[in-house]
Amino acid sequence: MKHVNVALFVVHIGCPHRCSFCDQRSITRVAHKVTPEDVHSAVETALASLDGETASEGEIAFFGGSFTMIDREYMMSLLDAAYSYVKNGVFRGIRISTRPDGITEEICEILKSRGVTSVELGAQSLDDRVLKLNERGHTAKQVEDACRMLESHGFETGLQMMTGLYGSSDEDSIETARKIIALSPATVRIYPTVVIEGTKLYELMRSGEFVPKGIEETVDLCAKLIPMFENAGIKVIRVGLHSDGDTSKFAAGAFHPALRELCEGRIYRDAALRELNNMTPGKYILSVGPGQRSKMTGQKKANLSFLRDRGYDCEVAQEEGLTKYEIKVRKKDAS
Repeated sequence: MKHVNVALFVVHIGCPHRCSFCDQRSITRVAHKVTPEDVHSAVETALASLDGETASEGEIAFFGGSFTMIDREYMMSLLDAAYSYVKNGVFRGIRISTRPDGITEEICEILKSRGVTSVELGAQSLDDRVLKLNERGHTAKQVEDACRMLESHGFETGLQMMTGLYGSSDEDSIETARKIIALSPATVRIYPTVVIEGTKLYELMRSGEFVPKGIEETVDLCAKLIPMFENAGIKVIRVGLHSDGDTSKFAAGAFHPALRELCEGRIYRDAALRELNNMTPGKYILSVGPGQRSKMTGQKKANLSFLRDRGYDCEVAQEEGLTKYEIKVRKKDAS
């Protein structure tokens, strides 16, 4: 059995909110409007790749951020197309993403009747001041209420948060993470802010009123956020903005194609430094769990260079039984 997911991007034409970071006019101008036929085509293409195996553990996902606020008839047509594969057991369920203020009891009942199993909410922040500054059009309480409503209907919930927004600080991002943890979603996505041409953030940046955070600051922050979620049993399913390869409108901010790897590498580096700080400078072997060696080493061996500059000449080994982010340090034999 193969785990196959099918993802489609649904543009919210005429979105009533133009958030500081979103260039909705550009999106609606160039993006193809997904049709029920597109759903069938994407699913059939995915199934053809299975060579007779089943995809029953996979999901059909509708992303775009405002799925439950698009035209009702259009929404139903997409759900019906996807549900035809769910009710026959070909896929496990349907995943959607929407705004917190797009969740009502009626919407929950509709989604449940059409095989939706997972709902992600674009919370972005749980600080009302930051939400208002970035013209989100909803409050932190609406995020909390929507989460509880979804939970009462049995949906798997996910929350999306952004760091580095206009008026935001590392401290309120960490507090947003704490509030998200208190809501106990199954999954979280962390989207550090990327400034896109044509947005309010872009104009604020050009005027000097907004200074976007770069890669280094963002990695430092996300290296704190990721363990917070994972230690609470919440799966971090994405770190960083997804790109289809066209970054021509990305003007500034924390975009990197391997941002998560950088963040996890920073977690390992900081953990190693904490261990080594109790030891005299010298040569050491850092043992990490299977598959974690490259993260401990860092991109272009940056972590080893960082430690070497502080007097610790290290090499990395793998050891069975060590968990993620666990490091065992031992002195390297003089021989």
